[in-house]
Amino acid sequence: MIIQKANILDNEILTTITKKSKAYWGYSAEQIQKWDKNLTISQDYIRDNSTFKLLDNDFIVGYYSYVFENEKNVKLDNLFILPEYIGKGFGKYLVLDFLNRIKEEKVERIILDSEPNAEEFYSKMGFIKIGEFETSIKNRFMPIMEMKL
Repeated sequence: MIIQKANILDNEILTTITKKSKAYWGYSAEQIQKWDKNLTISQDYIRDNSTFKLLDNDFIVGYYSYVFENEKNVKLDNLFILPEYIGKGFGKYLVLDFLNRIKEEKVERIILDSEPNAEEFYSKMGFIKIGEFETSIKNRFMPIMEMKL
């Protein structure tokens, strides 16, 4: 496994990974289509944000991206893996790479908005739920999580 900086031409495969990963949790094709704008990774997004892809035998199987809210706070904005790689340690590998990468910065806190089905994963990685917000799906709440460094 190799993690390397994504390039702008990776946008279509990263978008595909995002949508397939989201659908893994049982969301309908219709719901995925409703979220199309939020699940699309553009070339501009990759150019403007820290985005890293995970390769398994030269095949992109996942990625993560983050944005600095200010010099002390960073947001893990995306972390998605192809469904056939979920539950096999690839997510942990991506989170550990992210944590290692940002420890060189002066970051004091990481925040993220978790897919409700991934809350347990992030808890195991050391994140704590600090709040939640209701999504476009009635009675579906996205956990807001943080890790203090």
